[in-house]
Amino acid sequence: MRELFRKFAQMTSAAVGSSWAFILAVLVIVVWAATGPMFHYSDTWQLVINTGTTIITFLMVFLIQNTQNRDAKAIHLKLDELIKGVKGARTRLVNLEQLSDADLERLQKEFARLHQAENHHGEAQAESDLT
Repeated sequence: MRELFRKFAQMTSAAVGSSWAFILAVLVIVVWAATGPMFHYSDTWQLVINTGTTIITFLMVFLIQNTQNRDAKAIHLKLDELIKGVKGARTRLVNLEQLSDADLERLQKEFARLHQAENHHGEAQAESDLT
């Protein structure tokens, strides 16, 4: 069941993310709007588009979330492989997604300081190379 849903979610996500799906959605709205005078802009006429878009949105949330979860997991695994393959890399960074928000914030500040120090060192090196 899980594999069937995965395949369905990927195919659906690819299909609804296409330019053809957008064009189809615009055409549905144009047709709906054009039929307004024919139905005297009735409550039922409005309910048709509201119900349709609500149902589609509700279902798409689950399909898109499934696809995003898979993509995020795949990216994490690729990054984990790169971290493990780089000599001197801190392998404790492999499971960052399991850290608390406070720990992530501290780590982000640490990297910001390292980046700033590297930029400062690089600028100083560039200046000394010019002289």
